Amino acid sequence: MLNAGSGPGPARRIARLIAERHWEEVRLDIDPEVKPDVVGSITELDASFAAQSFDAVWSSHVLEHLYAHEVFPTLRQMHRVLRADGFALVMSPDIEAVAQHILDHGISAVAYNSPAGPIRPLDMLYGHTRAIEDGHYYMAHRTGFTAERLGNLLMTAGFPTINVRRENFEICALAFMPDADVAEIEDSLARIGFDMREAA
Repeated sequence: MLNAGSGPGPARRIARLIAERHWEEVRLDIDPEVKPDVVGSITELDASFAAQSFDAVWSSHVLEHLYAHEVFPTLRQMHRVLRADGFALVMSPDIEAVAQHILDHGISAVAYNSPAGPIRPLDMLYGHTRAIEDGHYYMAHRTGFTAERLGNLLMTAGFPTINVRRENFEICALAFMPDADVAEIEDSLARIGFDMREAA
């Protein structure tokens, strides 16, 4: 499984799935300080991996760090590195939910608390303020997603079946390759807390 934009550690939110399927997790990140298996950008997957190298791609809160014009080519590269029965699980901030929070509570009101500290709308729109202040400029957000936009981009990138869920300021998109066993994958993800079977 490719953890695309891994940050400092393994994919904890799907660790059970990785263990159940006896997958090897390959961590890719642009920051050498987080000691990934492969140092590189998710915009250049084809430079690091052969076609059909992975059963799954996990990319959690990474696409929003790209410029808008970089997103589609990156999703095409995710499609390229997946096997014909594989899938991608992609997470990003939900701009619609952020906008509603701003209307209801203001732009500076804390939306939730994370291990990195309080998260406000400004952090979700533009990137985590403290990380950027500390010099991690690649942590800035350069684009944003609604469920509709992310789903449409994945479909246009070649994934024939897409499920998208919105929850707690987050979009979770599950994109299947043509030969994927959709029901089996959805059941496996539901067991670890990603019940995409209820997605609209």
